[in-house]
Amino acid sequence: MPYEAARKPTFYFIGVTTAKSSIMRVFPAWAHHLGLGDVEIRGMDFQPHAEPARYREAVEFIKADPLSLGALVTTHKLDLFAACRDLFDEIDPHAALMAETSCLSKRNGRLICHAKDPISSGLSIDSFLQPGHFASTGAEFFSMGAGGSTIAMTWHLMQARRGADRPSRIVVSNRSQPRLDHIRDIHRQIGGDVPVEYVLAPTAAENDRVLAGMKPGSLIVNATGLGKDAPGSPLTDACQFPERAVVWELNYRGDLVFLDQARVQAPARRLQVEDGWTYFIHGWTQVIAEVFDVAIPTSGPEFDAIARIAGEVTGRIAA
Repeated sequence: MPYEAARKPTFYFIGVTTAKSSIMRVFPAWAHHLGLGDVEIRGMDFQPHAEPARYREAVEFIKADPLSLGALVTTHKLDLFAACRDLFDEIDPHAALMAETSCLSKRNGRLICHAKDPISSGLSIDSFLQPGHFASTGAEFFSMGAGGSTIAMTWHLMQARRGADRPSRIVVSNRSQPRLDHIRDIHRQIGGDVPVEYVLAPTAAENDRVLAGMKPGSLIVNATGLGKDAPGSPLTDACQFPERAVVWELNYRGDLVFLDQARVQAPARRLQVEDGWTYFIHGWTQVIAEVFDVAIPTSGPEFDAIARIAGEVTGRIAA
């Protein structure tokens, strides 16, 4: 498709249903607060696993257009990287290891590929897990979906610097084998002594069976996109969460069936249930800071102000 040249400094959102995202209302308010000037955000929508030529067309446009400053990429992180790797003038170490693109920025005419998820997912996890959670409980980690978000989360949780505060076991499931093979290869490069299991789960029933074997207190994540990019949940309504599990739905919008399943069981199973709002804040602010070359704190009063602005714009908190 032809792309229209930007008439002002423009930031792109490469996703699936970008017009429905809160960022379209939040970004202008953040831009004003951060003093970014007269800037614009535009969405670029692709079906999951689109043709490589479509990703290349979008990236070539951003690279060549002077006022197109960069992009946040969601859903398409692995596919876009595979299709466009030769178009990047620079690839950051996280992106090279994980073979994904979550952020595109430009410096002095050079197009730079970044993977920001290891930072944003780590900040999110550490914001809602009690310090020492895994060390004190012996809990495990189960992520459904083997895409970029799970790669980033497992990288964060496997780091040796966490000492004893790492999952006693990691389980990753996915509906197709190639993504499992890909994440297995990355884990081999990361190394470490946390045992990891890779489960082919073409239906929700397989995920139910894995869930039933997780220890109390485990961190359970929906990283499939189901509930936002497509309807449904990776679990059936017959699933049973472990007692005292921390259940994280990475999405904050959509039909969010997984989130509803967890909330139904929360009182009886004593679950801590989290949605994707904090992940949304960290994910976007990390990329905005990179694209616009501005400093945005990850905690403290200024970060709280940014989160409050987003909440007020979307109605998540009262203005």
